[in-house]
Amino acid sequence: MKQQWHPDPEPIKTNDTVAVAAGTAVWAAALIFLLLFRPAPENTWWIWTCVTGIAFGFFGLWLVRRRR
Repeated sequence: MKQQWHPDPEPIKTNDTVAVAAGTAVWAAALIFLLLFRPAPENTWWIWTCVTGIAFGFFGLWLVRRRR
């Protein structure tokens, strides 16, 4: 039995800048937390993960704003 075709729904309008900024803020909060409460020496890579997340967040903000 063939399924009946339905038209695609309209795309949802979102504010991509706010979404990327919120993600970047979460990485920044995690970095501040890790700098206040130092992880064990074998887990210092967590700090660099947060720094990388913030860097990619700023790149994402630039990319989203450029696209508009």
